[in-house]
Amino acid sequence: MSGGDFARERRILKTDEFSSVFRLRPVQRTAHFVLYARSNELPHARLGVVAAKRFAPRAATRNMIKRVTREIFRQSELMKVDCIVRLSKPVNSKAGPATNAQLKRALRHEVLRLFVSQRTVKPVIAAQAVSAPESSS
Repeated sequence: MSGGDFARERRILKTDEFSSVFRLRPVQRTAHFVLYARSNELPHARLGVVAAKRFAPRAATRNMIKRVTREIFRQSELMKVDCIVRLSKPVNSKAGPATNAQLKRALRHEVLRLFVSQRTVKPVIAAQAVSAPESSS
């Protein structure tokens, strides 16, 4: 199986699986996200995304966050690790636009920084993060 898919086996689905990762300390924090990670016994990485309604009131925004996170995860080459990306601060309000380009770019940059922090992503992705103006590793 290639690293570019997001099949069911690459997702963290069960409550006890989420709980076992959440019990650990966060690995990385950005302005809006927290990354939790723990090694697993599987031959591949798995991802869970938590985007609470209180931090992203619009469903369109929550869905965009999940899409961006899954896209970057698929491009990453994380080996044998369970990752949970949790939205930890509000990204916009009910009055603001649901998915404007600036918000999407900012969130993409933050999620990319989370996965680059694991130091096992493709060099192309790492190069994009380094070329971004706010990048600080």
